Amino acid sequence: MRFVYILRCKDNSLYTGITNNLEKRIFDHNNSKIWAKYTKSRRPVKLVWKKKVSDKNTASKLEYKIKRMWKQKKEELIFLK
Repeated sequence: MRFVYILRCKDNSLYTGITNNLEKRIFDHNNSKIWAKYTKSRRPVKLVWKKKVSDKNTASKLEYKIKRMWKQKKEELIFLK
């Protein structure tokens, strides 16, 4: 099982990622010194959207699709939860 997720950063930008441990990954985004390069300078981050998927391949395809969206479309996705 994997999660595709969207975080809202302090500067209001959105970060999309994949993980198999959502709580740990969000913790890493907010605290890690070596991981989470994009979010490191944009802390704190907040989880605003997530979707559980069955396998890594499906998760990767969904992440790719979301990352290609304009910000407005991502905001609509978040709003519709």
